[in-house]
Amino acid sequence: MASKRPIHVVHNPDGGWDSKREGASRASKHFDTQKEALETSRDTARRDKTELSIHGRNGKIREKDSYGKDTCPPKDKR
Repeated sequence: MASKRPIHVVHNPDGGWDSKREGASRASKHFDTQKEALETSRDTARRDKTELSIHGRNGKIREKDSYGKDTCPPKDKR
C-alpha cells in the first residue's frame, strides 16, 4: 500500500480553515476554527502515519508534526 500524502492545515481566504492533502486542489474538509481543523487533521495524520503541517494566516508553515516513520529523527531518538 502506498503511503498517504501529508496533511496541511491552511487558512481559507473566504474564512475558516481547511484540511488539505499535499498536492490536492480542494480541501478534504472545511472548519470554522483552526482548533477544529487541527484536532481532526491530527487524528487523521496519526491514523495514516503521515506528516502534519500547520500554516499560519500568512500561509507560512509555523509547525510540523510527524506521525509516521521519521527519516530525520531528533538526535536523542536515534
